Amino acid sequence: MQGDELTGAIIGAAIEVHRGLGPGLLESAYDQCLRHELGLRGIRFQYQVPIPVNYKGAVIADAYRADLLVEDQVVVELKALSAIEPIHAAQLLTYLRLLKRRIGLLINFNVPVLRDGIRRMIND
Repeated sequence: MQGDELTGAIIGAAIEVHRGLGPGLLESAYDQCLRHELGLRGIRFQYQVPIPVNYKGAVIADAYRADLLVEDQVVVELKALSAIEPIHAAQLLTYLRLLKRRIGLLINFNVPVLRDGIRRMIND
């Protein structure tokens, strides 16, 4: 799977988790359940992927961690917040740039309808 098909599969898994749990839980609960759902669907992912930062010749090996890297293509950042702020979108774009990936999903589970909590982002 690639591109739209892959992001569609990830979103479908997230919607299934949201249907089962609803809003109002901690991010860690959604994180564990989404990982389980992706596994059930045979979608490969890496969890808590280290993101190195290079600064003036110094490499900080795991300065940040991405929640999920799905099929080595899509960076997924999970939230359970009352609202997504611009800083959260900036965080995902930075992760995409540092990991040299093109597509990212920012998923906020703390919404009544999950489609209102999903932002697909492109690193051009």
